[in-house]
Amino acid sequence: MRRQLAAALVTAVLVAPVCAQQQEPFEPEGYRTDNYRAPVPATLEGARVLTTGEAEAIWRAKNGAFIDVVPRAPKPKNLPAGTVWRDAPRKNIPGSVWLPDTGYGALPPAMNDYFKRGLASASRDDKAALLVIYCLADCWMSWNAAKRALAYGYSNVAWYPDGTDGWERAKLPTEEAQPEARPEQ
Repeated sequence: MRRQLAAALVTAVLVAPVCAQQQEPFEPEGYRTDNYRAPVPATLEGARVLTTGEAEAIWRAKNGAFIDVVPRAPKPKNLPAGTVWRDAPRKNIPGSVWLPDTGYGALPPAMNDYFKRGLASASRDDKAALLVIYCLADCWMSWNAAKRALAYGYSNVAWYPDGTDGWERAKLPTEEAQPEARPEQ
């Protein structure tokens, strides 16, 4: 009897973390402020969550503005003279506007304004225009950015949680991307 109880306890201890890892995370009340590359919720209150097929249909019909929010490391300001700096290449969904670093949980005022201006430009100042916001799979940056767009008053926000990872898995086209010029921080 004791062996059975001990075996059951060991099994419970080993299986509980696996079960916990398989559960989808819940939506936080605010923005995610750390561990941005982690499983994301299946939902975003106020936004439509897109599958790759739905994102592709919107893209092919040209019915929405695609906004890539994957971060990009800025060139360090104090590089020694003669140091070669090469930005990491980024391929995104063709026609996307790349607004890097706008998915952090807290944005400095200059980046907040940058994101607002970028969304206004992409939507042609139409808060009812469809915005498709993405990053990479398991990236809270896109979840935060889509939530922020809703807070700015955009009413037709779609979040594509699989991002370019899902897009490329579906063998859909990508193109070399350059970010919109961002403010000095």
